[in-house]
Amino acid sequence: MSELFVALIHHPVLDRNGRVITSAITSLDLHDLARSSCTYGVRALYVVHPVAAQREFARTVIDHWRIGYGRNFDSRRVEALELIEIVADLEAALAASERAAGRRPEMVYTSARADGGMSFAAMRERMHADAAPMLILLGTGFGLAPEMRERANFILPAIRGAGEYNHLSVRAAGSIILDRLCGR
Repeated sequence: MSELFVALIHHPVLDRNGRVITSAITSLDLHDLARSSCTYGVRALYVVHPVAAQREFARTVIDHWRIGYGRNFDSRRVEALELIEIVADLEAALAASERAAGRRPEMVYTSARADGGMSFAAMRERMHADAAPMLILLGTGFGLAPEMRERANFILPAIRGAGEYNHLSVRAAGSIILDRLCGR
């Protein structure tokens, strides 16, 4: 099976009006996506943010649980949080995943508004048949900016629920995507 990496992108992402922005890192995203990534065998979770102060915030949150008081409070989080690598941009995430996998990963674009693309079943099949590493791009805010779609090798369809409402948190969407690609 392909080695799997995840990038949680904070720039370039969209705001509710479709403008390109930089969103803030949230500790909930760090914890929940790390735990989901660990559960589904992700090799690394890259937290991508161009602002140094935001990257430092993420390091502080992670270090609290890895080496601070939190380690003794709930040591199970350590394993998951150790998957996180904090980087300034997508290029750094690509370089790190290439070093880890031995070859450049193929990028997989996700969006709540994506139409078409490769079905989850077809992507899962490809991951089992092809040894090419995959980097799944998850967008914060109101999703990834259009230029991220243009850079991707593959596009996954939007997650659709029972009704018309479709505004999952990135944590929930990321977990569903990982389950559809790697779950049993």
